[in-house]
Amino acid sequence: MSTVAPTDWQTLPTPQDAEGWIARAAEVAAVLATDAAARDKAGATPHAEVRLLKESGLVTLLGPVEHGGAGQDWTTAYRVVREVSRADGSIGQLLGYHYLWNWAARLVGTREQWEHVEAEAARNQWFFGGAVNPRDNDVTVTEDGDDLLFTGRKTFSTGSRVSDVTVLEGVLEGTDTHVFAIVPSDSEGLTFHDDWDNIGQRLTESGGVTLDHVRTPWSSAAGFVDKEFRPRTYNTLNVPVIQLVFVSFYLGIAAGALETAATYTRTKSRSWLHGGHDKAVDEPYVIDVYGDLTAKLWAVEALADAVALEGQELHENPDAVTVRSRGAFEVRVAAVKARATDVALEVTSRIFEVTGARATASAEGLDRFWRNVRTHTLHDPVAYKRREVGRHVLTGELPEPTWYS
Repeated sequence: MSTVAPTDWQTLPTPQDAEGWIARAAEVAAVLATDAAARDKAGATPHAEVRLLKESGLVTLLGPVEHGGAGQDWTTAYRVVREVSRADGSIGQLLGYHYLWNWAARLVGTREQWEHVEAEAARNQWFFGGAVNPRDNDVTVTEDGDDLLFTGRKTFSTGSRVSDVTVLEGVLEGTDTHVFAIVPSDSEGLTFHDDWDNIGQRLTESGGVTLDHVRTPWSSAAGFVDKEFRPRTYNTLNVPVIQLVFVSFYLGIAAGALETAATYTRTKSRSWLHGGHDKAVDEPYVIDVYGDLTAKLWAVEALADAVALEGQELHENPDAVTVRSRGAFEVRVAAVKARATDVALEVTSRIFEVTGARATASAEGLDRFWRNVRTHTLHDPVAYKRREVGRHVLTGELPEPTWYS
């Protein structure tokens, strides 16, 4: 982390509303921005960064007020992730995934389970990781009396070595029933591997994990009562919610790239010697590119905010969520995911057109924005998101709930 004097967050007034928490996220981003490029290059485990998220109060944003949380909703969480990602896409992803896994108990669990998890998470400032990768189906869950044993391997486990607790997922032996459970990250048999070595999102601790008979009581199996899962349509909101988390840090990274590039253009870029202008900021093509990229970014940010509000209506009355309302929401999420992907890739690539050759120096770190977006947007093919929208427009078809739709 930066060598600048650390903020004593305890001396600052606690934000009281959504705008206050978004402003707090911007303050955290300002700290992260001071050495974001250097930390990206170093690739060290982000213990200090997670400590910053905890001390600033962002970790408990969704937690109940009576247990020390901020009591905010998903519309605020998405904006907070976007703000943090302007400075550091990796830490934005970590925070977004943390919110997702913190909410997973409410998504899948019984009221007794999620009330317990949310209270403990807020009181203890738990940071969540998740060993849940649907394309790895080799984690088996076996019964051992009143306990469950998780055994297998997952290729990705975002937040692994910086997490306090980890969400596990596997298939109950002899069935096709998936089981989710939250366990301490230092549980016996849970081994995180230091094998995340990708071109972007370098600080997300997204390496593999091995589960060797990781033991947890049956009572921790989310949504199970007397060893039987109690399903409801609300359980299927996991995909649209996580896709909006993706949208949030894609847009944050793009906004950070545009802001960083604009600062470089104002202070370092040289005008073209044959253009007839003294300053780069007066070059017509430079002005045009910044105007074009900004307009596209503002448009997709507005769409993201609108879709987040639509989703909040579902969260506020989970028992009323129907197959149709869920499917309609997923179509909207698919649309904004597709646009956010395209715009973020365009912004993070085209900033070099208006910063110039010297901006490609490693010391500037402008490449990290594109690397981060390019790495994570490969999570699932964006063509299938456009397909969801197109099929709905042409035939009225709504996406069937799967791990990716």
